[in-house]
Amino acid sequence: MTTRSTAPDGHARLGWSLALLALAQLIFSLDLNIVFVALPEIGADLGFSGQTQQWVVSAYVVFAGGFLLLGGRAADLLGRRRMFVLALTIYAVSSLAGGLAGAPGALVAARAVQGIGGALLLPSTLSLINTLFEEGRRRNRALAVWGGAGASGLTVGALLGGVLTQAFGWPAVFFVNVPLAGLAAVAATFVIPRDGGRPEGRAFDLPGALTATGGATLLVFALVQAPEIGWRSPVIIIAAALAVVLLAAFVVVERRSADPLMPPRLLANRSLVAGVTVTFLFMATFGTLPYFLTVLLQTVHHFGALRTGLAFLVPSLAIAAGTQLGERLATRLGTRATLLGGLLTGAAGTAVLALGFHADSGYAAIVPGLVISGVGQGVTWTAMWIAAAAGVAPHEQGVASGMASTTLNLGNAIGLAVLVAVANAGAGRSPLGSSIADGSRTAVLLTAAGMLVGTLVALLSPRRAASVPAAAEEALEPAEGRVA
Repeated sequence: MTTRSTAPDGHARLGWSLALLALAQLIFSLDLNIVFVALPEIGADLGFSGQTQQWVVSAYVVFAGGFLLLGGRAADLLGRRRMFVLALTIYAVSSLAGGLAGAPGALVAARAVQGIGGALLLPSTLSLINTLFEEGRRRNRALAVWGGAGASGLTVGALLGGVLTQAFGWPAVFFVNVPLAGLAAVAATFVIPRDGGRPEGRAFDLPGALTATGGATLLVFALVQAPEIGWRSPVIIIAAALAVVLLAAFVVVERRSADPLMPPRLLANRSLVAGVTVTFLFMATFGTLPYFLTVLLQTVHHFGALRTGLAFLVPSLAIAAGTQLGERLATRLGTRATLLGGLLTGAAGTAVLALGFHADSGYAAIVPGLVISGVGQGVTWTAMWIAAAAGVAPHEQGVASGMASTTLNLGNAIGLAVLVAVANAGAGRSPLGSSIADGSRTAVLLTAAGMLVGTLVALLSPRRAASVPAAAEEALEPAEGRVA
């Protein structure tokens, strides 16, 4: 039986590893929202048009979403620590390029490369968590710390973006990643256990990687850009059609491959399927709230960048508290009960939040909803990642992480596309501030309804997920650093 590290120095090293993995997840999550508050200044300084300015956000989302399955496979075959360090290095270099960009095209290109870095980072980070910590209480606790950093980062991004833009200008929202990602990459070589040799007899499944990456990238592109340039635009129609063709080809390739990029048998894992589906719904609902909050505060209530950023402090603290509560509930009650509790709490809180979306209401009107919804978000975030990792063998944790991470980005793209269209449907009415607030309130109420759909998915998950068979785990787990 494999010897596992239980010595004090082994635990200390794992503690530092966990802190580093949480920092990496914070960096990834920050970049999903950190540029929102800075967009007006970026557009004015670099001369973006109203439509092309959206690509500062979209380039990151499109490339991060498209390359996630490939990133998961690379983590499994090339080494999790290697991919973790490479991803952070890409982040640091592309962030530096973004901050130095002097033209729209240069900034969009930097954001695209940053998205690829994110696609390599998220699966490697999550699979490291799931292989360094054994399934159960220890992994749940580790995922709560990691998840707390990630879930809070979605709102902290807006907070930090406002502070940095106000104090130093828009380039600071990119420059902040350079020391963070650079130091994390260096530290990883000292604290994260070394990768073993490349698994023998396993292929990269290049046809599967190409069809999955191409299909996912085109699908996210179509979903992100359709609200901007129109659903009937030839570009969107062609992109969507090609995405369907490539994803259909991916399914055929995977069924015929001896070592598929995404083994179809993983779909028999009910906990994984439930976790992946809830992850999609989480980002299609909870994940869109920072956008509508930013619109309400900046466009309707005319908050400045700094004030808008500070307004996100309340939900950030609530989400962080919820992730820790989620770990305790998952350990005591099981993943399914925790998912149900988190989604129901989030739905109730989001409905309360919607009541404050009025042109003549102040910030205090949305605080109760932010707190209740934030706690629900945190609980759900922790539980959904626990579900997605349960019962998955160590050598397939990267692929499972890539599956969950892909639905994370697809959910965000689809949710925003649908809900922004709903919110803008009545934008022509006057007064404009009331029209925007009313449209946003309708969108936020729809997110609450979407969370209730998530509870139906959670009901389909097993009460207790089956663990990986001991023989398979011992044969495949890392030789060092695993906590018993």
